[in-house]
Amino acid sequence: MKNKEENMKEETVKKNKEEINNEDNIVEIEFPENQKEEESNEADTESGKNEEKIIDEEGLISKIDKLQKEVEELNDKLLRRAAEFENYKRRTENEFQNMLKYAAEPIIIDILRVYDDLGRSLNHVDEEKNKESLAQGIKMVFDKFSKVLEEKGIKKIECKGLEFDFNYHEALLQQPTAEYPPNTVIEEVEPGYLYKDKVIKHAKVIVSKETV
Repeated sequence: MKNKEENMKEETVKKNKEEINNEDNIVEIEFPENQKEEESNEADTESGKNEEKIIDEEGLISKIDKLQKEVEELNDKLLRRAAEFENYKRRTENEFQNMLKYAAEPIIIDILRVYDDLGRSLNHVDEEKNKESLAQGIKMVFDKFSKVLEEKGIKKIECKGLEFDFNYHEALLQQPTAEYPPNTVIEEVEPGYLYKDKVIKHAKVIVSKETV
């Protein structure tokens, strides 16, 4: 009887141990499953991040391509503008050089008319017996030439009888005289000329001084 009870106790203890072992096994089995779920969640998160990263990279590439195209377009416009400016600059320089080169053309045309008149007058020198007619013809040419110069803004400097002014006159010598006050232009040796408001040729004169 006693042995039977001991055997029953041993079987009960054995069953309890098995149950404990079974529970432990269950815990051990569940732990790896939880770990797998966590690993799966982490993998999903990492995958999502990678997808976002790929999207961001694609967006950046698209922006870079767009900016690159804009840079190329701006560079092309800049090159065109530079070429247009260079052509404009070259054309303007040529026009300016031609303007300087042919600036005297209008006055030369007018001078040539007077020159032709003078040539025609000289051709009739041998034919003309009357000196008075020849003198009148030369005077007409001279008057015409004077008019051309005046129209172009060229004027003769008045000097005889006026006070000497170094801005307009060039004194060749001083001559004592009682007829004029001292420092007065008494004779014009060579005429001077103004072009508009600028002296282009000083008049060469003789200036009076006090008599001793």
